[in-house]
Amino acid sequence: MVAVHTVHMSDSPAATLFDTEIGSCAIAWSATGVIRFQLPEATPAATRTRILRRRNGIEVTEQTPSGPIADAIAAIRAHLAGELTDLRWIPLDTSGIPEFNRAVYTVTRAIDPGHTLSYGQVADRIGAPGAAQAVGQALGRNPIPLIIPCHRVLAADHALHGFSAPGGLETKMHLLAIERTSGFGEPTLF
Repeated sequence: MVAVHTVHMSDSPAATLFDTEIGSCAIAWSATGVIRFQLPEATPAATRTRILRRRNGIEVTEQTPSGPIADAIAAIRAHLAGELTDLRWIPLDTSGIPEFNRAVYTVTRAIDPGHTLSYGQVADRIGAPGAAQAVGQALGRNPIPLIIPCHRVLAADHALHGFSAPGGLETKMHLLAIERTSGFGEPTLF
């Protein structure tokens, strides 16, 4: 188990590692909201290293969350344990994300657990018909997977193509099975 200690959030970005049903995840946040989320790497140490990595010149320090971020961790743990908790209330800080990607993430975040959209459907909903490949590229750069549920976006034929999170397609299938998405996990009658 990962130890959790209480400290106050500072103005600089912070991060913490926490255990879930699928392994050690990590979350990084600013004063505004979540800036990154990390699904389990091969080891907790690798997950920790990835979340603390300096990006865009911004250093992230390890801290224990309180308030909305602590509540977000509890909701993520419940979701990954099979409670289809709505994670849309979790505050995000997408200020460093390009506008096109933010539009893709807004549509993706609105997909309910257990449901999916195709890359083309996401492109249509952001007003960029024919931009399915660009949608896929944006989702491949998603810094906040699970909270921005890029695993819920599939190819037009519902096939799984690429998933940049650790574990690749196996992780994507596992997340869809946890959310009881038709066609993933347990067999369905219809």
